[in-house]
Amino acid sequence: MHAWTKITPRDLAIERAQCADEGKDASDLQAEFDALDVEGLPADAALQARAAALLDRTLALPVREGWEFDEPSAPAAIRAARGAPVDLPPAPANRAVLQDKAHGAWTGRCVGCLLGKGVEGKRRKEIRTYLESQGRWPLAEWFSNEAEKALREQCRFPAPENPFYAENITCMVEDDDTNYTAVGLALMRRHGADLTPANVADFWLGNLPFLHVCTAERVAYRNLVNGHPAPAPDGAVAGAFSSATFRNVYREWIGAQIRGDFFGYCRPGAPEAAADLAWRDACISHVKNGIYGEMWVAAMLAAAYACDDVETVIRAGLAQIPARSRLQRDIETVLAWRHEGRSYVEAVDAVHAQWDESFGHHWCHTNSNAQIVAVALLWGEREFGRTVCAAVMPGFDTDCNGATAGSVLGLMLGRKALPAAWAEAIRDTLITGVHGYHEVKLERMAAETVELMG
Repeated sequence: MHAWTKITPRDLAIERAQCADEGKDASDLQAEFDALDVEGLPADAALQARAAALLDRTLALPVREGWEFDEPSAPAAIRAARGAPVDLPPAPANRAVLQDKAHGAWTGRCVGCLLGKGVEGKRRKEIRTYLESQGRWPLAEWFSNEAEKALREQCRFPAPENPFYAENITCMVEDDDTNYTAVGLALMRRHGADLTPANVADFWLGNLPFLHVCTAERVAYRNLVNGHPAPAPDGAVAGAFSSATFRNVYREWIGAQIRGDFFGYCRPGAPEAAADLAWRDACISHVKNGIYGEMWVAAMLAAAYACDDVETVIRAGLAQIPARSRLQRDIETVLAWRHEGRSYVEAVDAVHAQWDESFGHHWCHTNSNAQIVAVALLWGEREFGRTVCAAVMPGFDTDCNGATAGSVLGLMLGRKALPAAWAEAIRDTLITGVHGYHEVKLERMAAETVELMG
């Protein structure tokens, strides 16, 4: 068995937390969880078999009676569980305006992602310590390699030749956040409105290398290769376990949330249509709030073509997910903080009070990072640099959150309105690991986006 496919004690710790998140009563399984929490688990075939059986048992656990949330994964049930829609003005019809907004979205996503890559995996305190040593806190520009070598080592920052320091930026380097945006474009070019989950799965297997995907996507990839099917267009699965659920402890992590952007880019002013496309992508690797995160982002982006009010755009995204979901609760909480008059620092402190960034399950969860994105958009005051920096400074999944916040605001403002200090740095160039899009100009990607608008 390859190291990438073995179950680890960390995986089981994540599964315990995931069961609690979903409202599953796993109390009868705690002794087995404890027995398998041993260093030798990955190398012991007998223990691996027990761990696999344990994951199969947790998957089969029902949600406990009286659970306060209603969180379906099938599309019809999601639609039935939504709240009231948000009224939006019509999206612009002028091709030049649409092109500029799409170009702004691609550029904003790349800039926010590249900014966040400079501190990916770093905790909030490390980011602040690093920047304060340079007199550059709060963050307001690209990261730099100016820090003393001793401090860089203390904070575990990378060597100065890395391509996300201001001195070295020449393009948007390859990253999974932007790979998936290119994948969305390629999928829609190939399948259009007829896209199915099986189409997404087949595209991954034919065009994305296994080690270019992570966590839930890597598990889903493994499952697909081993014959576990992607869900049908109605959410049904032929067999006991789907590609998204079989031994997938990461099923509500952020991976789907970073994949939804293009489905919003290509459906201007139509958040419901964008969310529907996002579901078809998300369901092959995620369930429940993992799916909702992608639907929320896609719907926000579709709405951002038609509306320049950030709160309305956030609510237009929320209108496409179940009203009694944890994601709805968590984003509504952020909106309430804004209305209460809390400061940006107070809002970030509150996110950290709810989630432990030192625990991988919290650091990489859909909901914790969605809250950071919402905070950045609301407290960014429609200023691009302020918004992407506000998405990166709190820690958590910095490149993902910078990318999503930059994408939404970049689309809302359009490419012409983005500050040159940010937008010009990447030279309109994106590198991806997706066949046919290895090195592309963002202006070209925007033009292809407009061609695919429905």
